[in-house]
Amino acid sequence: MGTQSIPPFTVISGATVHDVLAGRQQELTDLVEQAYLLHGSGETTNPPSYFLRFPDKPSSRIIALPAAVRGDVRVDGIKWVSSYPENIEHGIPRASAVLLLNDAATGYPYACLEGSIISAVRTAASAAVAVRHLARGRAPLTNVGFFGAGLIARYLHEYLAALGPAFDRIGVHDLSEDYARGFADHVEQTSPGSSVRVHGSARDLVSSYDMVVFATTAASPHVTDPSWFSHNPLVLHVSLRDLSPEVVLASTNVVDDVEHVLKADTSVHLAEQRTGRRDFVHATLPEVISGRFRPESGRPVVFSPFGLGVLDLVVGDYVHRRAAEDGGATTVEDFFYDTDRHRRPARVRAARNGGAL
Repeated sequence: MGTQSIPPFTVISGATVHDVLAGRQQELTDLVEQAYLLHGSGETTNPPSYFLRFPDKPSSRIIALPAAVRGDVRVDGIKWVSSYPENIEHGIPRASAVLLLNDAATGYPYACLEGSIISAVRTAASAAVAVRHLARGRAPLTNVGFFGAGLIARYLHEYLAALGPAFDRIGVHDLSEDYARGFADHVEQTSPGSSVRVHGSARDLVSSYDMVVFATTAASPHVTDPSWFSHNPLVLHVSLRDLSPEVVLASTNVVDDVEHVLKADTSVHLAEQRTGRRDFVHATLPEVISGRFRPESGRPVVFSPFGLGVLDLVVGDYVHRRAAEDGGATTVEDFFYDTDRHRRPARVRAARNGGAL
């Protein structure tokens, strides 16, 4: 039986997280796909997320996402992510997060990572995995419309573009014309071969593209007419609360995890409340990846990912390993300090004895 020891505790900044993940879209999409397969095969533990809400800030929340991954990864941990929509009015991002990783052998936390970039990457990679598999058997997806023009939309564009081939047309719609124009300018710079258009009408955006990406901060459904989807697009419903039950029920619905997504008044949860059933959820993404489900033609296909903590852990573990190898992880000396069962730490004893041990 091997001995166990307390792992060193490290802190990894957002700058290091960004540098580690930059330019690795294909590798990280593959990594997230493997995490989904581990989840589908029962190699993960992903209990319900806990929502901390505030009576004085009803639109804000902080969410705890505990999880554990086995297989070859073997990491436990928790993401603590806040969503304060009013931040946008002050020029700072809506979401912020930290990710804690725990050693699977001892339970000791060994890393604290800036989590918002990891969260954005795993969200974008999740969408890329969905497109990779749900687009099989469809005509090539040569165009995409983005409903919502924030930071998550930027990451989604980056990861979807990495799938290739390049999009011929890219559309943008946002309630803020300035946000829409800013995102469109970014897309034009990073996708020079694409025709980019800002749409003033939500209906015009949704009905004009074979793939539609919802990345908004909407708290309740605002897209209610199923006829907008009569061209049967592939819909990445990343923000979860944009579509009315009528749109959901008229579509083929794929989710990341049934029990997770049917809560917190997501669009699919509202559809369940409306109908008293859940058979309109046709499959999970692991079932699609493994080939156990193929969506039928002639209907819109909607992917609604609640966001699984196991994905954050897998990406966070990847960042930690690379940062440790490259010297980007800052070790906090003596973070775990009073660890002897019967003896006080030496420095405390020395101080209380006038410096004598």
